[in-house]
Amino acid sequence: MYPWQDYSGRLSPLKLAVFIALFLPGLWTAIAFGMGWLQPRPFTEAIHQVGLWMLRFLFIALAITPLRHIVQWPRLILVRRMIGVAAFAYGLAHISLFVADLKFDLAKAATEIALRIYLTIGFVALLGLASLAATSTDAMVGRLGARRWQRMHRLIYVIALLAVVHYCMQSKLDLWEPTIIAGIYAWLMGYRLLVKFVGVRGRLPLAWVGALSLAAAALTALGEAAYFWIALGVDPTRVLSANWSLIAGWRPAAIVLGLGLTVTAIGTGRAVGPLIVKRLPRFA
Repeated sequence: MYPWQDYSGRLSPLKLAVFIALFLPGLWTAIAFGMGWLQPRPFTEAIHQVGLWMLRFLFIALAITPLRHIVQWPRLILVRRMIGVAAFAYGLAHISLFVADLKFDLAKAATEIALRIYLTIGFVALLGLASLAATSTDAMVGRLGARRWQRMHRLIYVIALLAVVHYCMQSKLDLWEPTIIAGIYAWLMGYRLLVKFVGVRGRLPLAWVGALSLAAAALTALGEAAYFWIALGVDPTRVLSANWSLIAGWRPAAIVLGLGLTVTAIGTGRAVGPLIVKRLPRFA
């Protein structure tokens, strides 16, 4: 079966579109590298770009489960495995470019990974992704057994956390996008915890989704303020107040809140829309 086919062997437009889209960031990075658009440090910029897309695809894969329930689009599950494997492929390209930048000196690369803690964390995350990618096939599900396979693949939550920590440590002071990613991680983990305790048949009521979005945004703002206070001694109230001003641009907490409320609004529309249509008067 080809990646763009569903389980019945028919062409799936959704899988085909996602399959093509997964190649585009890598293709753009390769073209930009070849054309000299990544100057003055092309290898460093390519490493960062590919690693960033690894993280993005990893979080998109994690978001599939809540999104398919909230927006009532069950066929999203068809592309989760594909996106997860793509995240590993980009992670592999990420470390391959790192080794290439060191002139393929494997001893030096291993030393760097061992001595620099953020590289160690990233490498452990990549090894975890490799194990999940290697066991992602239907054959491996059958060989391991569904329950054992599910337990193993819950490691994705730890891997995602390690990837976030790696990104934050690598970014140093430029923490705008890492903070957004951390806020999304809080939302995704919060969703799974709430489903376990207050979910109804594996689904989270939309009121709880909205409340979770507010809580994740608040945690994002507090986390950002705490970091700048501990690392740089910046008054936390200044950072928190910046979240309510557009002078410095859109802050991570506002973006996390916007994403969460957008998903909530779409889910509400999907739930309420059919009810409104049913109540509309019918004309002969």
